[in-house]
Parts: sequence; structure tokens; C-alpha cells
Amino acid sequence: MQKKEPIFKSVFNEQWDNLPPIMLKHYANRPYSNDSYIATGKMDIEFSWLMQIAAPLLTLFGTLVPIKGRDIKTTVTFNSEIDSPAFRLDRIFNFDDKKPFVFESKLIQVEKNIMLEIMKSGICWKHQFSFEDNKVVLKHIGYYVLIFEKLIPLPISWLFGKGYAEEWAISDNEFKMKMMIEHPIFGTIYTYSGQFKIEDKANE
Repeated sequence: MQKKEPIFKSVFNEQWDNLPPIMLKHYANRPYSNDSYIATGKMDIEFSWLMQIAAPLLTLFGTLVPIKGRDIKTTVTFNSEIDSPAFRLDRIFNFDDKKPFVFESKLIQVEKNIMLEIMKSGICWKHQFSFEDNKVVLKHIGYYVLIFEKLIPLPISWLFGKGYAEEWAISDNEFKMKMMIEHPIFGTIYTYSGQFKIEDKANE
């Protein structure tokens, strides 16, 4: 991967040039740099009784936002790291009646269009990126835990379900997104959706 090429150019590969302008901006961060872009918008977070029970675990391991809400003012900063090829997502959810909730993770390219999202606790979501029907699509592969730089499979999809996400352009400067977790018995148990506008580059 060349330093001057965006991290995701090799992830999307031949699909890269087909991405809408907003998605090219969304995924413009270069590796080993201080690139930083800010997206601002509002999100809805909904989840079932099953995830309500699991909320303390979500908080403990920092894997999902454990608070329901609608029209939550949200800021997401897409950060590169000067010493790594990671794509970092620093999210701040501003609830009206609660203190802001911070949710951070980073994406690492494993191979071709396979990415690993690493939470601060070391819990990971492995998934496949593609561009299909004018949408960026993230398809579930599995859950893992990173311990001392060793990736260990977590066979828990039967319990916590499988993740799936989509992002699509609604203008040259705005996009919508939706992430869902589907349980094999209980159906959709978590939904995380919103609309964002990407601001100018935070720094050069």
C-alpha cells in the first residue's frame, strides 16, 4: 500500500472509482498520516430486550452503544495514525439527558476487502467490505478477541447475532448509514442508524 493512496482504495479495489463523491471523502484517510475528517449528524439507536439484558456487557467491553435514543447529535472523527495503517473511528454521542457517550474503535485491513474492527477492549468484528447497488456494504464474517497481538475466534454469533451494515449517498456531501445485528432466533436485536454530513478536513 502506497503512503499517498487512501487506506480504503485497496479495500474497494476496482470498485473505488465507482464510489460516490461523499464516499470517496468518507474513506479518504491515508495510512501513516495525520489525516482527519469530521462527520456530524443525528442517530437513532434501538435494541431489543435481549440487548437490554446485555447492556452492562456492552458497556464493560465497549462493543456497542448501550443507550437507546432518537435524533442523537453525533460527531464521528475519521482519524489516521501516524505510526500505523489503521482507520480510527472516534464517536461522541450527545444525549439530551445524559453525559456524552464515547465509542471508539479502529479498522485494520486483514486482506483485500476483509477488515477487522478492533474495540478498545480487544473484542473484534471481522467483516467484508463491498460496493453493491450504490451502497457500501459490510457483511459479517465473525467475532474475535485480540490478546497479545494474537487473534482468537469467539464463536458467539449464535448468542449475540451477526452484524450487517450499509452506507449510501444522499448528496455529494451527505450519506446515510444503518447497522443491524440479526439473531438467528430473535431477529433484529440492535439497530444503529443515522444521517451525516462530512465537514472539511480537520487538519492537513
